[in-house]
Amino acid sequence: MTGQHLLVKKSNPLHGSAHVHGAKNAVLVIMTSLILTNGISVLENVPNNTDVLLMVTLLEHLGATVTFDTATKQLTVDTRGISKCDVPQDIMNKIRASILVMGPLLARFGAADVAMPGGDLIGMRPINYHLEGFKRLGATIEVHLPYVSAHLDRTAAIPAAVRISLEYPSVGATENILMLACTRNTHTTIINAALEPEVIDLIDVLNKMGANIQVGPATIDIRGVPSLNPIHHTIIPDRLEAGTLLIAAAITGGSIAIPNARPDHLDTFLEKLRAMGHTIVTGFDQEERMALGVTLKATQTPRAITVKTAPYPGFPTDLQPLITAALCTAQGISVVEETVYENRMMYTKGLAKMGAQISVEGSVATVRGVDMLYGSEVIAADLRASCSFLLAGLVAEGETRIAGIHHLLRGYDGLDSKLCALGAQVQLMSDMPIADSSQQKAQISLL
Repeated sequence: MTGQHLLVKKSNPLHGSAHVHGAKNAVLVIMTSLILTNGISVLENVPNNTDVLLMVTLLEHLGATVTFDTATKQLTVDTRGISKCDVPQDIMNKIRASILVMGPLLARFGAADVAMPGGDLIGMRPINYHLEGFKRLGATIEVHLPYVSAHLDRTAAIPAAVRISLEYPSVGATENILMLACTRNTHTTIINAALEPEVIDLIDVLNKMGANIQVGPATIDIRGVPSLNPIHHTIIPDRLEAGTLLIAAAITGGSIAIPNARPDHLDTFLEKLRAMGHTIVTGFDQEERMALGVTLKATQTPRAITVKTAPYPGFPTDLQPLITAALCTAQGISVVEETVYENRMMYTKGLAKMGAQISVEGSVATVRGVDMLYGSEVIAADLRASCSFLLAGLVAEGETRIAGIHHLLRGYDGLDSKLCALGAQVQLMSDMPIADSSQQKAQISLL
């Protein structure tokens, strides 16, 4: 058996500019939304990462014809051949976003039969909000674990108006309900809806298809239409990739310009970087009439701060492990609170192994800044944990070997190359073949 690991050596301050790819969390749901159409759609600025490739496999299983030009980042999807409304466990287990096929399949076929989704180990992502929303729109749900089935009786009457109030502004539930509601013969209002930039990008796509969707403060109004059409769309820049690159420059005491980053998607995060003492300059595209471009110049004496994650526009949970890595060498005591995923703090053990002074009580981490981190061998259990170790490795004495790197490949397209272009010493390595012993099997299972 062979695998890969990331070798990171202490680097000089990073300097330069970088372009971010399309947002993974936007493109995955937009790919599932194409099930609502019957024809050929083209998506631009699509990142070449493992999650996207797994979603391609899922669409092909359903009967779609997919072409992905990884050089131009163009994805072409022909949905005319889609004929299935079931997704087996072996596909669903590989990607959490797979649950987002339920709404589109229900809308297209009146039925969906899928296994429970897989993914990271950072915590439960219950789908009860999705299922309750489907019920409000006329679906009957049957659960036979690990499978969940949903059916619509198209002859049954549906209320002229349906109001769905989410207890929590779940991104996935908002997206799934939204996609089913687009072609239901009713006026649907989602209360306490998630309004992340990736959700707004999906809404832009659906409106291009011919949907009738309006966004208000914490609400989304959908008036159902009979059918939707194929589209041509460019995916928004990935705010999480931009955040990763900004922290890489900040933690090494360098500077970076990201001309296509959207600062309006990163407001709370950028304010925390400013609070640490880093200089942030944002731009504006007069022609497109939008905020565009972020430049960071790092302070050499970063300060401790407090961070509390929250749904957008709060501090993103996906950037919490990354900024915590930067706080490990900041001056003073930082407090980081996680409010979204109950197991997200698992990565702190890896940082502690590198010399970080971190104590965790429940969902709150106290970080005491240290003068130096030390290279070590660490295992990443999720995507953002792998990034946290990578960033810490950039300033750690010696070498850091990060296993479980398949998580990193799920969410980034060529991150190691981008960092190297900025001056980092990062190398994706192939492991030596591993003998089939019980002890080694146990080690592999941790990856």
